Amino acid sequence: MIRPDTTPQKGKLGTEYGDMTRHRMTFNISRAVELLRLGSGLPDAEFREGQEEAIRRVVEGRGERLLVVQKTGWGKSFVYFIATKLLREMGAGPTLLISPLLALMRNQIVAAERMGVRAVTINSDNQDKWANVEAAIQRNEVDILLISPERLANEHFRTEVLAGIAGQIALLVIDEAHCISDWGHDFRPHYRLLERIARTLPPNLRLLATTATANNRVMDDLRTVLGPNLYISRGDLNRPSLVLQTMRLPNQSERLAWLAAQVATLPGHGIIYTLTVRDAENVSAWLKFRGFQVEAYHSELSKEVSIQREDALLANELKALVSTTKLGMGFDKPDLAFVIHYQTPGSVVAYYQQVGRAGRALDAAYGVLLSGEEETDINDYFISSAFPTRAEVSSMLEVLEAAPRGLSVPELMARVNLSKGRIDKTIELLSVDTHGQARGTS
Repeated sequence: MIRPDTTPQKGKLGTEYGDMTRHRMTFNISRAVELLRLGSGLPDAEFREGQEEAIRRVVEGRGERLLVVQKTGWGKSFVYFIATKLLREMGAGPTLLISPLLALMRNQIVAAERMGVRAVTINSDNQDKWANVEAAIQRNEVDILLISPERLANEHFRTEVLAGIAGQIALLVIDEAHCISDWGHDFRPHYRLLERIARTLPPNLRLLATTATANNRVMDDLRTVLGPNLYISRGDLNRPSLVLQTMRLPNQSERLAWLAAQVATLPGHGIIYTLTVRDAENVSAWLKFRGFQVEAYHSELSKEVSIQREDALLANELKALVSTTKLGMGFDKPDLAFVIHYQTPGSVVAYYQQVGRAGRALDAAYGVLLSGEEETDINDYFISSAFPTRAEVSSMLEVLEAAPRGLSVPELMARVNLSKGRIDKTIELLSVDTHGQARGTS
């Protein structure tokens, strides 16, 4: 097994600042409260139970890795933004934040800027800005860099960006950490690359992981991946401001009629979740026909349209977004008044994550679950197609082993009886699994 390497050298996360971060830094509570009030926009804001302790543990660097499991809307992002700002003001290096969704990244960057944290992102949608971002990082003008887990598998990012700043990183944050676990409701295979990183982190580098949805299986997985010496801060996940209701309406026509009659009576603005892109478009079209200001939101939209529709909901220009799970994590609209599920999500934790978008800054908000007859078949399909089958993996490996120079995806499609989507998914999982196997060799 590879043992954690604590020898300072360029390219290892956190090693250049090793001498500084080995010594406990002083936590400034008055400055932390000032930053909280700047970030929240509330002049009399105070820390919620557990927030101050979490920030203190990160800043003081107690030699432990911290996992924060707190309810949606608790303010997990304040922990790493305030900790980042305090560390930077004491001369430490920047923070690297692993975040799963572009929509979540955009929300986080705006929130960071409110307290003077210079946040940037490198992702698939802003390639034209990569050079400027990389230059700013090299000039030490970035406090926090947000990337998706898939970026860790990108050769250019690893060699041209991460290798140059790895020695300066003072804090590694893994947001929505349940995505690490294949028991989690929104498993992201590339999050598993973090297991390899976590195992080789120097002891002086701070690590913070956050999630609102971690059942016992996920918690066991996170202990394995993020350990050793993992301290868990776990709070009450109950959301008393949410009023929940479940209705069984088997036919889609019944649910469409219910939406047309009831959405107008709901106060404020919200999100209507569907399981498929087709249903998001259909429900949106129906509600538009009935005179509602709504738009569909899903993975097939362009970056520009996605941002435009997010901003429209944030500005209360839409009654609702009709969305797939693309808006299932991290979308931050504190006054979101309702969440309606057109169909039952695939798991309880997925439901908790999605309904938790509502009522963060309201005394009362509504979550309505409309259960239908088609959702079982849809969820069964998603479950069965989530991972490649043994036969699919075997057929691809057989073809690739017979082609020592490799094959392109179109060439693979001509040789195996699989769609491009299944080939892409298999390649993705094989590449991550290969990285995972490497940690077990010496």
